[in-house]
Amino acid sequence: MKLNQCIISFVVILMTTMTTLSAQNKEEKATQKRQAVKELVRSKNYKIYVNIALPMSGHSIQLSSEYYLEVKNDSLFSYLPYYGRAYMIPYDGGKGLIFNAPITSYQIKKNKKGKYEVTAETRNSEDTYKYYLTIFYDGSSNIQVNMQNRQSIGFIGRLDLKE
Repeated sequence: MKLNQCIISFVVILMTTMTTLSAQNKEEKATQKRQAVKELVRSKNYKIYVNIALPMSGHSIQLSSEYYLEVKNDSLFSYLPYYGRAYMIPYDGGKGLIFNAPITSYQIKKNKKGKYEVTAETRNSEDTYKYYLTIFYDGSSNIQVNMQNRQSIGFIGRLDLKE
């Protein structure tokens, strides 16, 4: 009988210890992820993979192909689909949101809740673009693209943390 009580006590102590260690590991991982996001955003060298498009008119669209937005130093690499109304585009339909261009303006703000708000402006031969990125401390991201010759469009994605 005493042996059973000892075994039960040992199991309870072991489970309590494991739960505490697990909580510490989760906190450490969250801290490491937060630090990685901070370093990537400030380095101006990151990639956001998107999986949902949010056109102004219509429902959200699940994306099956690999689309992304990449910021590399002073350039923006946009490989994003476009769904929406165009007001003035080239005869062949144009490039849409698939282009590479130098960034003309770039600003980073960190708000009190720990998310980064990045504004990047660029232009190419077709249009002028303003990208509003919201990057959360866990790596999830929202992208809003405003253009002069097309309707705005939004995207939901995740920052590539290169783990």
